[in-house]
Amino acid sequence: MLNVQGITYRIGGRLLLEDAGVAIPTGHRVGLVGRNGTGKSTLFRIILGELSPESGQVNTLRNARIGTVAQEAPGGEDSLIDVVLAGDVERAQLLADAEHETDAHAIADIQTRLADIGAHAAPARAAAILSGLGFSDETMQGPCSALSGGWRMRVALAAALFGQPDVLLLDEPTNYLDFEGTVWLTTFLKSYPSTVLMISHDRDVLNQVVDGIVHLENGRLTLYQGNYDSFDRQRREKQALNQKLRRKQEAQRAHMQAYVDRFRYKASKARQAQSRLKALARMEPIAEVIENRVTEFHFPNPEKELAPPLVAMDKAAVGYEPGKNILRNLTLRIDPDDRIALLGSNGNGKSTFAKLLIGKLAASQGSIVTAPRMSVGYFAQHQMDELADGRTPFDYITALMPEASVAERRARLGAAGFGATLADSTCSTLSGGEKARLLFLLATYHAPHVLILDEPTNHLDMDSRESLIMAINDYAGAVILIAHDKHIVETCADTLWIVDKGTVRVFDGDLEAYAEQVLSQRKAPVRREAEVAAPAEKRPVRTQKSLQKQLREIEEKMEALRGKIAVLDEALADHTIYSEEPKKAADFARLRTRLASDLDSVETVWLEMHEDTADA
Repeated sequence: MLNVQGITYRIGGRLLLEDAGVAIPTGHRVGLVGRNGTGKSTLFRIILGELSPESGQVNTLRNARIGTVAQEAPGGEDSLIDVVLAGDVERAQLLADAEHETDAHAIADIQTRLADIGAHAAPARAAAILSGLGFSDETMQGPCSALSGGWRMRVALAAALFGQPDVLLLDEPTNYLDFEGTVWLTTFLKSYPSTVLMISHDRDVLNQVVDGIVHLENGRLTLYQGNYDSFDRQRREKQALNQKLRRKQEAQRAHMQAYVDRFRYKASKARQAQSRLKALARMEPIAEVIENRVTEFHFPNPEKELAPPLVAMDKAAVGYEPGKNILRNLTLRIDPDDRIALLGSNGNGKSTFAKLLIGKLAASQGSIVTAPRMSVGYFAQHQMDELADGRTPFDYITALMPEASVAERRARLGAAGFGATLADSTCSTLSGGEKARLLFLLATYHAPHVLILDEPTNHLDMDSRESLIMAINDYAGAVILIAHDKHIVETCADTLWIVDKGTVRVFDGDLEAYAEQVLSQRKAPVRREAEVAAPAEKRPVRTQKSLQKQLREIEEKMEALRGKIAVLDEALADHTIYSEEPKKAADFARLRTRLASDLDSVETVWLEMHEDTADA
């Protein structure tokens, strides 16, 4: 049970949470939704104990562990597997204790607890999580320092999932994932055994994973049963009912007030008039439902329609260095009315393909023919980091409209949701959603014939995402969409292109069929601890240095196992244990059998590794 009671919290004088409370039953998976800036992440920090509220408290079951994704992505020399394994704090502590413990009874207790929590299968489970999030076996054994920031955040997410806390808090967990990773995470969370509270604006994830929605609005928390679609329907029905009751109440108040005005000074009716005055005073007004509508997106249509095809590729190839193509054998065509979703794991070349289309990269082989006077608009999340901190939206629009008047520039900004205050605010003070809205304005200002959108929804709340979908569907040009959000892909794209194995191909199927294919490919086989540490047959060719390092690690593991077996042998050699503590003797015997089996597995891998060393 996670019980939030009467939380009130202010930041910078602004009231974010006011007497907010909600009770989430044990084992439930719940989505936390609300407009950007309403205080969802702040509530998470209060639950984690990082912030102290003015009033109220957060209660959980006794000894319940609350876990979340580390804010600072791991970046040291530890391998990905080791970082994820460290996410289970209890297992890590037990293993450390086992290394130094000499008392046979204490060792047995430690090993029994390790068996209870499935510690020996932990490396295989950690590998399965990393594989699901898109990491290869080779990468898992490498250091976190070799990864980019986005991939490091995936490792942090993997560690949080592996730790299996009693209450798991996830804040936009899909933001650093591709579509394939999102599909896997959705499936994983659907079977998560403990309580989950997740901030997300991904409608499909919320529909598939959660069984309840907590809505944060006007500082209050309201729990709705069901997934996001069910919540949306219930909320609208509640709003409609409130509006109906409000109109009925207003009519009732008007009728009573008219009676009072007519008879309050008439002696025979004065008592009734006074009672109606008291009833009016007691009548709590039903609040009017005020829709805080988002500013709608609008993408200007191309001024002149071009003859198809807009782009024609014939056996084209592209890369960043001569002789090292990232993508090859590209034989594709883009027409003016195309709506294409570009799918594929991060690192396969989606961004490379986008750069080829916008002209930042040239084809190294084959041919690419584009329509004369074709223009391309490009939106990508990384562009947010390229916005100059000291410049304002007004500065950017002035560069695009040098001949326009100040009023015309401000009108253009106003239509995009930038009023006078926001228009003159420096980019460093804008929120993620406001920066995204500015980038949309800049990308579409010249009414491009082709619009490439690379993860356009990451910083948008649910209502803004729906507005973006409407703008894309109203836009008359071609759209290339790179997104992990299944909802926007399904509602905006009619063709799927898959970036995989060094090329781009048309997928003959719908998004559901592709999601099933992804899941079947990412089902990691269950492997023993020794095999995860050094899978001999499926591992790519390794260097001599790498082999020697892994040999040393396996030899240390063999030595540790032999030491544990020796301690148990000594305890079992004392015949009094069988008469005085028969249960303990049986536990020791079972434990020795399991450790001997583990030692046999490790020794097998050690022999195979020696053969690899000889061949290297």
